[in-house]
Amino acid sequence: MASDLVELSYDELSRRVTDTKDELFKLRFQHATGQLGDVRALRRNRREVARLLTRMRELEIAAAEQETR
Repeated sequence: MASDLVELSYDELSRRVTDTKDELFKLRFQHATGQLGDVRALRRNRREVARLLTRMRELEIAAAEQETR
C-alpha cells in the first residue's frame, strides 16, 4: 500500500487525498446515524489520508532541496 504511493505524482496524491477525505466524511456520517457496519473503515481511511499527506510532504521537501542546490 505505502509502496504504491512512491510511484504517484503530487497531483495524483492530491486527488487521492480529496477522494479519501470524501469517503471518510461519508463513513463518519454513517457512523453518526448508526448505519456503519465496519467501524475499522474509519481508522483505515484516517491512516490512508495520513500516508498520502506524508508522501506529499516528502515530495515538497525533495523539491525544496533541489531548488537550493
